[in-house]
Amino acid sequence: MKRLIIAVTCCSLFIITGCKKYLDVNKNPNISEAAPLNGLLGSTTYNTAYTVYRTGNNTSYFVQYLASPNTASSSDTYDEVDYSGTWEATYNTMADLYDLIHQADSTGAYGHAGAGRIMLALNLSIMNSLFGAVPYKEALSGNFVQPHYDEDKDVYASCLSLIDEGLADLAKPDPKILLDETRDLIHHGDTAAWRKTGYALKARLLTRITKTADYDPAQVLAALNSAYTGNSDDAQITQFQSRSPWNQAAYNNTQALLDGWLSTHFVAALNDSTFGVFDPRLPLIADTTRYGDYRGTINGKGRVGTGTNHDESYLSLNGFYSKGGAPLILITYAECRFIAAEAYFRAGDKHNAYIAYQDGIRANMDKIGVSAANRDAYVNNAAVSVGEANITLALIMKEKYVAMFLNPEAWVDARRFDYMYKDFHMPENAVLDTYIRRVAYPSIETSRNAGNVPAVGSLADRLWWDE
Repeated sequence: MKRLIIAVTCCSLFIITGCKKYLDVNKNPNISEAAPLNGLLGSTTYNTAYTVYRTGNNTSYFVQYLASPNTASSSDTYDEVDYSGTWEATYNTMADLYDLIHQADSTGAYGHAGAGRIMLALNLSIMNSLFGAVPYKEALSGNFVQPHYDEDKDVYASCLSLIDEGLADLAKPDPKILLDETRDLIHHGDTAAWRKTGYALKARLLTRITKTADYDPAQVLAALNSAYTGNSDDAQITQFQSRSPWNQAAYNNTQALLDGWLSTHFVAALNDSTFGVFDPRLPLIADTTRYGDYRGTINGKGRVGTGTNHDESYLSLNGFYSKGGAPLILITYAECRFIAAEAYFRAGDKHNAYIAYQDGIRANMDKIGVSAANRDAYVNNAAVSVGEANITLALIMKEKYVAMFLNPEAWVDARRFDYMYKDFHMPENAVLDTYIRRVAYPSIETSRNAGNVPAVGSLADRLWWDE
């Protein structure tokens, strides 16, 4: 992580970044050592979105959105993968957010402080969902070379506290420095939008603990009352240094750098094989094969074709998620509606659960460009419109699974749901005899902070909220 390693390569952006050389003993007294607030705002909004991309790229194989084209690939088969790059990049982002927050606090820039705390909560909650216990309280100040790890549950509590503190900051009047519309790549200086994102993130985290006695549907619904009310509220970025990352994956695949291959499970869930109804979102994600249909790759088995002759389906260069300039999505209104559907269902209110379930489908289809006619035909299909008396958690989770495509929170959902998606199977050549529940600590930590890294018995070990 940024303050804990001997050297790091700072991210080079088209905006002023927040990276600094903490171990440079040659200080120029004529140069400010504090990065400008709006420069930090630009780099942290950009890099927070990339935290979602990097971790979503890792976990999309666990939930079988994607499959490796290579037989017995570690990403597919639950083998240990070294996520040092993801770890370092995320901690660099959190270190910059720490600076942003502290500079904002000292200058009365309440909007910056609030947005910073909400972004810090998002980054930290993603790391918590992957690794469990991670360094936090000793990790970002620069005062500890080998920080201790906060307990898994304590990290989760810190995320909720950061959100509440951020919401309080955003509610303060008369900030001394305004959020910069051009440097805020997520909400473009709109503090009301940041508040909605804070509440949406809070609802997400309160949903994470459905397996525990602390889960309270009423608290989830209360947070959602102040969260998103439409797709225009979604947290996302649309500005990139070059290609958007999933567009880069789709492009790489056209250049024989195999990437972005769809899993058999995901394709079957959408092409009418599993549920008996064709999902009009599939043509907006992938192209047809040379056979004129959609075919996925079995996780762990590897490709059938060469990757250049279209025997399988890949992310499309024209797809919503992978076209040029495609948005990099953090949290959406559709996710909020599915969170509400689950909360209502668990509270015994099938009427409102069913309404929220249908709202979530429509919102996601509208966002990715499904026509109104195709959207309504899908929603009105008997396999989807089952009536409120017949709504089930399985239906809610299935539709949320589709709407959360490529988002790392989908792996949290899979573990909360115990991977009980219809026709979801273990990957071929798996090194575990059960589904993966966590990832291993990266070598960047086991080599430099070994005395504090918690022991991991197996990647099948469950985190505290997944017991």
